[in-house]
Amino acid sequence: MFDFLIHKLKAHPRKIVFTEGTDPRILEASARLLSGTFLTPVLVGDTAAVKAAAESEGFNVRGAEILDPATFPEMDKMVSEMVALRKGKMSEEDCRKALSKGNYFGTMLVKMGYADALLGGATYSTADTVRPALQLIKTKPGNKVVSSCFILVRQSATGENEVLAMGDCAINITPNAEELCEIAIETAATAKTFGIDPKIAMLSYSTHGSGKGPDVDKMREAAALVQERAPQIAIDGELQFDAAVAPRVAHTKCPDSPVAGHANTFIFPDINAGNIGYKIAQRLGNFEAYGPVLQGLNAPINDLSRGCNALEVYSMAIITAGLCED
Repeated sequence: MFDFLIHKLKAHPRKIVFTEGTDPRILEASARLLSGTFLTPVLVGDTAAVKAAAESEGFNVRGAEILDPATFPEMDKMVSEMVALRKGKMSEEDCRKALSKGNYFGTMLVKMGYADALLGGATYSTADTVRPALQLIKTKPGNKVVSSCFILVRQSATGENEVLAMGDCAINITPNAEELCEIAIETAATAKTFGIDPKIAMLSYSTHGSGKGPDVDKMREAAALVQERAPQIAIDGELQFDAAVAPRVAHTKCPDSPVAGHANTFIFPDINAGNIGYKIAQRLGNFEAYGPVLQGLNAPINDLSRGCNALEVYSMAIITAGLCED
């Protein structure tokens, strides 16, 4: 999977903002990225402090851009643009104060075209990464929600990678049918970025009416909405997980389904099911889980776990930049 993304980035090199430029994990990942020449780190922080932290840890980050909100030459322009984006919700003073922080400053770097993507959250909370993105980058035209998916990768016995997509496992707590439709369409697009030909199962405790209830109804309705709005997407629902992935079960429960038995992209009815589901795959199915990959924004913005390590930062940086449109 990463070879596929790195090949894409080598054809179109990108710049990615790290909002926590002095963090040792960020610096280690940046040093590794710089050796690859396909992705330039933009480290947010006091220049002297970033360089001192890198030297202290023994990481070579020469070639990275280091941008300090306190000395950024275009700050007045950035403040003015943020005031316009906030449309009276924040004063000039409020915007200037917000832009002194790495999360808002980094997000505006992407908004103004100084960088292509952003990865934050090594020390910031998810909310502190997502909020500036919602306020400044905003959702794509026609989108109403920001959602997430996890990409799960497992090496098969033949040495090839099995790659799955699962959403929404991190953002929307109890999405309705309309939101699930949007999540499914965005997850299909994300899946394609990672080389998956998406076959979407809208998961439930019911398969084609075997069970009843509002949670069943919303998955069936969401599948119908996707078929109406994006008829090129292969989707079925509602499906139980066994019907979605096991050909023998699918042949018994829904023999005419174009997806059942072969699904590789899974949409869960709520965050409980999604979060539990991807972690079961990760821990018991021996899949590597990458994400959450945020979806629905006008630019690639992603969030790290505060417990992440340098390898996870490196991997998520490639994933995030790989989402940039050519």
